[in-house]
Amino acid sequence: MPDLITSIKNPRVKQLLALERPRERKDTGLFVVEGVREVSLCIQSGYKVRWMFVCPDIFSQDAAYPIPLDEIDVTHVSAEVFARVAYRGGTGGIIAVVEYRSFDLADLPSVDNPLFVVLEKVEKPGNIGAVLRTADAAGVTAVIVCDPATDLFNPNVIRSGLGCLFTVPTIVTDTQQLQEWFREHGVRTCAAALKADAVTYHSVDMSGPTAIVLGSESDGLSEDWLSGADVRMVIPMRGSIDSMNVSNAAAVLVFEALRQRGQ
Repeated sequence: MPDLITSIKNPRVKQLLALERPRERKDTGLFVVEGVREVSLCIQSGYKVRWMFVCPDIFSQDAAYPIPLDEIDVTHVSAEVFARVAYRGGTGGIIAVVEYRSFDLADLPSVDNPLFVVLEKVEKPGNIGAVLRTADAAGVTAVIVCDPATDLFNPNVIRSGLGCLFTVPTIVTDTQQLQEWFREHGVRTCAAALKADAVTYHSVDMSGPTAIVLGSESDGLSEDWLSGADVRMVIPMRGSIDSMNVSNAAAVLVFEALRQRGQ
């Protein structure tokens, strides 16, 4: 076994800790993935792992989520060092440093009857991750992040999404380009909006090529989407608070679309 790193002053440990900062991730083109399942899904989806930390006292292979350690630059660390560099508990003793990959509209899957989820300026990484989990469960064609307010490779996106960033086609683009692409490809845009003229969501036809569009937690959708969408829809609420969490709203709308499609 290679030498065991026991100090957080080690240069490679310092580099990993630096990737907590968005600026460092942007400058280096690297991000962090932790957890046996998440690292395995990342590798299976074609991302390149630059190197990884493994804690021999904790890590063990999982047949459901294999990791080819013999093909990757592995650094072994003590349990004390691993506890310092891990973002969360329960990571299974493995953390990978991974190279960015960028996708654009040309990379979107070509399917007969697509269902997209669009997130405009969603701020909280945990909400993006939760939407990705819903998208994975529902077999959504792709999640498209418009004019992002947070880094898609934020560790909280990966953690809250349980690695679904690597199982669901996910791209970042801007509103104008995306609206033009939808028009060119015959995709109906359905904007979730708390507006007086919005119609109840289950009365909206989402059986054909559809994009469900949701806005930021604080401000909702921009006027570009409110005025540019084909239809505005609302989830009726009976309580005192007139706003659902964006990830919960996404789940309601996505599974209504599946119901209409007989799925």
